Amino acid sequence: MSMPSTPPGAVRTDGPSVQIGALVPLTRPGWVQAGQHLLAGLELAVREVNDAGGIDGRPLELVVRDTAADPQKAAAAVDELARSGVAALAGEYHSVVARAAATRADALGLPYLCSSAVLDTLTPEPQTDWVARLSPPQSRGWRIYADFLLAAGHSRIAVAAEPSVYWASGTRILRDHLAPRGGTVIELDMRTLSPTALCGELVDHRATALLLLVGHPEPAVPIVKSVRRDQRLAEMMIGAPAGQPEFAEWATSLGDDGTGIPFLRYLPERLGPLGARVETALRERLAQAPSFVAYEGYDTVAVLAEVLRSQGTDRARIAGAWPHVAVEGTRGQIRFSRAPGISVWQWAWPPVQVVDRDPAEPERFRILHTG
Repeated sequence: MSMPSTPPGAVRTDGPSVQIGALVPLTRPGWVQAGQHLLAGLELAVREVNDAGGIDGRPLELVVRDTAADPQKAAAAVDELARSGVAALAGEYHSVVARAAATRADALGLPYLCSSAVLDTLTPEPQTDWVARLSPPQSRGWRIYADFLLAAGHSRIAVAAEPSVYWASGTRILRDHLAPRGGTVIELDMRTLSPTALCGELVDHRATALLLLVGHPEPAVPIVKSVRRDQRLAEMMIGAPAGQPEFAEWATSLGDDGTGIPFLRYLPERLGPLGARVETALRERLAQAPSFVAYEGYDTVAVLAEVLRSQGTDRARIAGAWPHVAVEGTRGQIRFSRAPGISVWQWAWPPVQVVDRDPAEPERFRILHTG
């Protein structure tokens, strides 16, 4: 899927455009709303770059490809974009899709700045010079979430999980972090359990917290509704570390049932001047409050534009610039470094929060824990 890149109304610059390939989930089974927010951030930043004169007088252009949460489709898009001459890749929300894209970009020698995916290991090689990432690795975010659970008094934690490298990785991180601290993780396989049967398992295992390691809206929405309506589970905390409640679609699907469900998001407690300005522009563009994913999109282009201005469009020079980046983003200054166990150049560290939707005011997010 190809889409127009530079938003209408941007000041035109001269010369051939500098192209960035953008990987975004825009159709099912991808999380479409996440893709829309990511694209809104990417496009806003491109418009601002072009309003300010582009890349040394040349317009910056996004060449957008819909990944639809399909790793094979993403890998094919990377091949096609590499042949077409893009200077770099940006984007993607789904971790397993970003892993396929990063692996292919690494093999082709195409710089890739990953916006939102969190799997610690995005490439098969222990380290790559071609890939950098803005979002925090899963091991960092989910350990912070595990600390939140313990602080809230939860030591018997059930995970309702579907088969996925991402969910399996999250379960392992939680277990490894909780076990030495007296916590127990109980795995419940949603391939074999209905939402009603899940409630019985939660009672039998004496779990006090249930984490949703499943897709949205199915089966996440039916699970939440079943647990909320089971009087035996009136004190059960439901959590969603992967961030499903961040988006308006969650509130629309669940109403009051979707409140009070803690999740991870990557924002500071207060946005600085740049973040506040971008928030206003994104809110107008999306006709709703921007998610953290929209800020990740904006910051992706902000970093790539700075690198393109200083290094030009040579792919090797772009990749060589990752350790020298120092860019003010919407959520703080962005610098990349090597982190233990992480295969890519990593922003260390984006802000991490555990938040939920306020039961008294579902459009308001409450900050419960920071890390």
